[in-house]
Amino acid sequence: MSIDKQLKILAIKNDITISEIGRRLDKSPQAFGQKCKRDSFTVSDLREIAMVTGCKLECAFVLPDGERIELGD
Repeated sequence: MSIDKQLKILAIKNDITISEIGRRLDKSPQAFGQKCKRDSFTVSDLREIAMVTGCKLECAFVLPDGERIELGD
């Protein structure tokens, strides 16, 4: 599933709009909408989105033995 679709689900479950997420990030709704269409998010972007929506972002590679490599920026 694309990040754009996941963000739409996140917005619905938080009873806000995609535009509101953009505003909380100090971006215009148009700029944030374009970023969503391009699906061009960094791990840092996703952490910011999690923060402004009150969520926790977990992002790591998990090796078969269970070892985790946390993704940075």
